[in-house]
Amino acid sequence: MGFLLIVQRRLAAFSVPDADVSAVDLPVSVIISARNEAENLKLYLPAILSQDYPNYEVVVINDCSVDDTRWVLEDFAKNYPHLKLVTVTEHPRFKTGKKFALTMGIKAASHEHLLFTDADCEPASPHWIARMASQFTPGVQIVLGYSPYKKSRGFINAFTRFETLKTAVTYFSAALGRNAYMGIGRNLAYTKSLFFSVKGFAAHLHILAGDDDLFVNKNATANNTAIEIHKDAFVYTDSKRTLGGYYRQKKRHMGVGGLYKNKHRRMLSFEALSGFFFYVALVLCIVFKIQLPIITGLYAIRLITQIVIYIKSANRLTGKDLIWYLPFFDLLYYVYLNVFGLIGTFVKTIQWK
Repeated sequence: MGFLLIVQRRLAAFSVPDADVSAVDLPVSVIISARNEAENLKLYLPAILSQDYPNYEVVVINDCSVDDTRWVLEDFAKNYPHLKLVTVTEHPRFKTGKKFALTMGIKAASHEHLLFTDADCEPASPHWIARMASQFTPGVQIVLGYSPYKKSRGFINAFTRFETLKTAVTYFSAALGRNAYMGIGRNLAYTKSLFFSVKGFAAHLHILAGDDDLFVNKNATANNTAIEIHKDAFVYTDSKRTLGGYYRQKKRHMGVGGLYKNKHRRMLSFEALSGFFFYVALVLCIVFKIQLPIITGLYAIRLITQIVIYIKSANRLTGKDLIWYLPFFDLLYYVYLNVFGLIGTFVKTIQWK
């Protein structure tokens, strides 16, 4: 419960500014890496190409696609002069990954301020770029945005949204505490000069995933990171529909947490283990009928504290309906953290898509 009161309460206490961003005109390069994303580009790229922003380009990297991605992008380029295309072809002896594709896109970008998303993502409003760009105040080199999953029917969608919400509460709260440790590549911005000053992804190029969270973890400082959680700045995507799809998605990120800074590993390990063993102790006390009134009271206090802290953050992050699932999903969340953390120690992934 200490983690709730010390760390996660910061987001609930944060006041989201509703400033006028119509005057923001910082030049921005939006960067998207696309591998076999022809259909998603048809659906979602128009919303990015038609943002209400005066000075931006969209750089799309066709990363070794074998579908119609090339032709879709070339058709878009005929009508949108601010769309820049970069093509990466597969080398017979050198297998490229997303980090290589993104590096090519960053090199091709014309502007200092870079905004990243994925081909299957859709901005919540035409003011997405303006909102994210507005956070680049003097000294800020990294801006963390939010990317929720669209609400649909089914258990997998509900739990995915819950996990995304709870993760966001933690990493936004940490950033507000001047201790940023991760970001989500579906909605993340940083400067080109920062990228090249730290030699890009070189520190973790051997890891498939981590183009977003590892980059932030290695390079965020107490003073160079801001957050943007205005609803106009959200970027939505669809959740996986099957357990197999969900597992494959999470498998790409397994083991990345082991490369976080030691202080962040300790913080996250404490949260994962303390939450897990709380439920283990709760179940054991119920099964063996040990101090039931006390353990019931402790559980009630913890649950009420969670609701009080999460409800404001959940409302801001379009997840207020998930509070109803808190008693069950919170238990499942800590099982998930520990099981996937254990698997991530042994399982390696060799392709990003």
